[in-house]
Formats: sequence, structure tokens, C-alpha cells
Amino acid sequence: MAKIAAIQMCSGVDPEKNALQMEALVREAHAGGAVYIQTPEMTGALQRDRKGLADILRPEETDLIVARAKALSAELGVFLHIGSTAIALEDGKTANRGLLFGPDGLLVCRYDKIHMFDVDLDNGESWRESAVYRPGSEARVARLPFGALGFAICYDVRFPQLFRAEAVAGAEIISLPAAFTRQTGEAHWEVLIRARAIENGVFMIAAAQAGLHEDGRETYGNSMIVDPWGRILARAPSVGEAVIVADIDITETAAARAKIPNLKNARDFELTDVRA
Repeated sequence: MAKIAAIQMCSGVDPEKNALQMEALVREAHAGGAVYIQTPEMTGALQRDRKGLADILRPEETDLIVARAKALSAELGVFLHIGSTAIALEDGKTANRGLLFGPDGLLVCRYDKIHMFDVDLDNGESWRESAVYRPGSEARVARLPFGALGFAICYDVRFPQLFRAEAVAGAEIISLPAAFTRQTGEAHWEVLIRARAIENGVFMIAAAQAGLHEDGRETYGNSMIVDPWGRILARAPSVGEAVIVADIDITETAAARAKIPNLKNARDFELTDVRA
């Protein structure tokens, strides 16, 4: 049994202010007994203006959020997962990077978001993450004392093959930090998270951004922790900062997979395109 927490934020454009907000919420989660704490996507800054983003970008070695998380994890003796933050890369591109620090302050695992949010929505919103961010190419599973943790970020949730690959590789928990838009969140957030949990027999931990941000975007919130049977163990409101906590027992993963052994029952198949 382990107590885990998801932190909901409303990150602005100033990394220093966001770092202070993050630290206060992490300390609140730790005071509640959490041994694993996850922050949302783009913890360091939500900044849609490219020049504004370029001005605050730093490589991982000198990034403010990374340094603060490293120090906090060591001070509090917790696994602290920065769901993601923007990191400057050597080729001039940017990584949407998640970083997990252990109770000793050392980096356990990093994950770069694989699937880029390149979409045009009905309300006129248009996003082209690939214009700024370099997509990752490697899925990751980290073996932690309370279970094997797989990694995903936001738009990755619409690509079930990623979650299946991590579950087959042994993931019992999958993280989904996010900054879902309000429009897509209202339509699909809950159903996608519960579906990924049910399909793979895993706990889902989804820390989200929430509310109206300084850069003008609006995110859906509703951070969630979901068990392998698809039950919502904890849920945050749609707006504002929050800390949600749940106890997870990894034996529930094995129990769910024993009831519905679809990971074992999967078969290879051929597809034939038949035209009338």
C-alpha cells in the first residue's frame, strides 16, 4: 500500500512564481503522507508565445523547476515527478520533458512526450506543438518500491498502443500529467483515463493544469487517480490549485488482470481490406 498524490496547478508565464506554487503544493501533499507526488504538464510555465517561451527556456542542467524538484525530493524524502516542463535542447528545439526524482534527490527517469498536439478545434483553437517541441521516441517504465510506473503526457492518452506497450512491459501504474484544453477535456478527459486504466489493468495518475492562464488558454482541470477497474479514487475540481491523494495497493493490478486477462489473451492478426 502506498499513498500517492496528484497536484493540480494553474501555471503562468513566470517560472519562479510557478516554482513557488509547485513547492507549496508538494509540501501539502507530503504533509498528507504521500510518498509519490506528481505535478502537471508544463509545470514550469504555460506560455504560448514562442518568443516569451524562448526567453525563459533553459537546459535541464540549469532549469529552475528541475533544480527545485531535485532539492525538494531530497529534503522531503519522496518520489517527486515533475509531470513535464519545457527544456531547451542542443539543436535549438525544445523537449516537453517529464522528470522523476527519487527520495535521495537523484534523477530516476526522464520521459519526453512522444505525440505532438497538432490539432484544429471547432472553437477556433489551433495548436502545433511540433513547431516548437521535438517529439520523444522512447517509452519508459520505472521500477519503484510500490510498483512499476509507466510514463505518458497529455495527448499521449489518445494513443492506446503506448499504454499497452508499457503494461506488457510490466507497468502497474501509468502517469498522465496534462494540460487538456477545456473543450477536449469536457468531451473526453474522464472517459480516456478510465479506458486506459481498464484496458491495461493499471492505476492511472493524472495531474492536470486547471483554469484560465496568463497566456490566454483555458485548461480543464479535473485531476484524477483511477484504479485498474476504472473506479475514480480521487478527483480535483475543474478550476484552481488542488492536491488529491489516494492509497494504492498494487495487488489490485494483478486482481484486475486475473479477472479480465486481456493482456495474456491478445493475439496477432492480419488485416484484409475488402472492397465491394
